[in-house]
Amino acid sequence: MPDAISLTRKDVRRALAAYHLRRGRIDEVFERLRSIQYDPLSPAGCNHDLVLQARVPGYEVGHWQSYAYTQRRVYDGWDKQASLIPYEGWRARRVICKWQSRWLDELVRDHPGAVETVLGELERNGPLEPGELEFQQHRPEWKGSWYGPSLTKRTLRALWHAGRIMTHSRRNGRHVYDLTERVVPAAQLEEPPLTDAESVRAILRDRHRGMGLIRPTAPYEVWAMDNKHSGHRAIRDDMVRTGELIPVEIEGVKANAAPELLELLGEKPPARVTFVAPLDQLLWDRKLVEHLFEFAYKWEVYVPERRREYGYYVLPVLYGDRFIGRIEFSARQKVLEIKRWSPHGGRLPRDAMRAALERFRRYVGAEAVVQADGVPPFPG
Repeated sequence: MPDAISLTRKDVRRALAAYHLRRGRIDEVFERLRSIQYDPLSPAGCNHDLVLQARVPGYEVGHWQSYAYTQRRVYDGWDKQASLIPYEGWRARRVICKWQSRWLDELVRDHPGAVETVLGELERNGPLEPGELEFQQHRPEWKGSWYGPSLTKRTLRALWHAGRIMTHSRRNGRHVYDLTERVVPAAQLEEPPLTDAESVRAILRDRHRGMGLIRPTAPYEVWAMDNKHSGHRAIRDDMVRTGELIPVEIEGVKANAAPELLELLGEKPPARVTFVAPLDQLLWDRKLVEHLFEFAYKWEVYVPERRREYGYYVLPVLYGDRFIGRIEFSARQKVLEIKRWSPHGGRLPRDAMRAALERFRRYVGAEAVVQADGVPPFPG
């Protein structure tokens, strides 16, 4: 294995901030990140909106939908959890569908006929929302489970995870399903399939490129790989040997870097305040973020209210290469409310904060900005 390049935390902080917060068109952002995690919670736009507003000048909540469903440049699929993924990545992620087919196999075994019935309806009448299918069956014993008591919905989700159907579009956030061959552009459908190893290699390349660098010991959620079948650790080690990934050591912490990130070593990040999405690639490896930035972040949406330290849907605030605070917004009826503001050390950049807040106001389409009672003074 090649020797690791020794870097300082400052070196890497600056390179990561410059790499992630480079402004560009939506296609350029997807090209760099390789996928954006989809989450439906929307206090001030969804996570995928927040990722894009941090990087795309003039982006407004919901602009991604035309890019996905009209232009067919990205699709709803499974990468690191539910994600928006460029169609160039569809072939490689077929291996994820293969790993997830066990759920579909169980449905075929336990509920014969449901899969064929649903597929037949979609073929004749699709695209369809779950409630639009004629086939509607429920299992009372499933009440309270993750996917609820509807056999129809479970069948659709199992087919979706297995890659037999895809999200054609969304209505008010709800999936509208259709057959995969009617959603994926012909250019991708006609390409020859990849082997499992080729697929895993492509996904690992995308993951490192999207994040910039990753610790080999990063948690499972970062890789989203089937540990039993993927062989991703051995493939990752081979990518280090061949120079596709570059081993680095950052003041005692080992990681593998994408070559694109190392090209930015020595570059100074823009002196701009950015409100960072909770599921942004920059934050995926929380332990590495804490080591590099001396900033511990936890997304507390699933933490009981009485135990939350900073709030429900809190966004880290980045200035240059330093996190300077945490903020929670709520956007409703043309009003952007600052619900919480927690500074994180150091002097605050008043002008840059004011500019960031104005950009965020435009992003959510608000006409006014207000502060909740008891919120500490917010610069700007």
